Amino acid sequence: MTSREESTSKRIKAGAIDLHYHESGSGFPVVLLHGGGPGASGWSNFSRNFAPLAAHWRVLVPDLPGFGKSERVTLEDRAFGFYAGVIRDFLRALGISQAHFVGNSLGGGTALKLALDHPGHVGRLVLMGTGGSLPVFSATPTEGVCRLFDFYAGAGPSMQKLRSFIDLLVYDTSAITDELLAARYAAATLPEVVSNPPLKFKGRPPLEELWREALGELTHDVLLVNGREDRVVPLDTAFLLLKLIPNARLHVLPKCGHWAQWEHADEFNALVHDFLGRASGSAAR
Repeated sequence: MTSREESTSKRIKAGAIDLHYHESGSGFPVVLLHGGGPGASGWSNFSRNFAPLAAHWRVLVPDLPGFGKSERVTLEDRAFGFYAGVIRDFLRALGISQAHFVGNSLGGGTALKLALDHPGHVGRLVLMGTGGSLPVFSATPTEGVCRLFDFYAGAGPSMQKLRSFIDLLVYDTSAITDELLAARYAAATLPEVVSNPPLKFKGRPPLEELWREALGELTHDVLLVNGREDRVVPLDTAFLLLKLIPNARLHVLPKCGHWAQWEHADEFNALVHDFLGRASGSAAR
């Protein structure tokens, strides 16, 4: 019997990049962009959100280049700008002029950069634990970011390294199953991934500091979602974006880490649907 993951799996050429994605539902398009942890993919990040949102929207969940089943890349430029360009090409390849975006961490920074560089392609933005900002009080780089970049460094990947990183993504670590860890570890340690890990830069430039860009000129409605106990992109990282983006609002989830969409899936799905639904299924801002 074909699983929902398999039955919604598709491929497309986004510019020069061979991109894998999942698609389901109808109506105004909503693109879900995953984070950048070891073994991450669109499905692994949004498996608890895909079907509920697809009941109301045309939901598209790409694997960013270097992740999941998409083409492997080595980044020669800043990550958010590169990924935003690929997602622009992804929309164009599908004949989509505009979509709403839901982005987690790396995916959040990518969606925000797309809105800055190509504002007409973006309707509304939901950014949870998003990259591209700066914590107001917390030390940086955070414990979670350090563990992320350490995974392929030194002696290389190990299950212990993965578990120590994944445990930081959630508030309640008892929810992390052996099956989840095994699937993420298998994806993270494929030979072609280990030889060319995601977020491997030539010279490893930092991720762009999007808070320095023209956020005050954004006209988009933006919902910032943060777990109060996020140890990867802490809550105070959202404060700068909340101040700089004119139409931004912030929703904080208690007893929640970096995976708001996974730990509090039902609340998150309702929150996203309500926020996007204010546009009545249109691109109105």
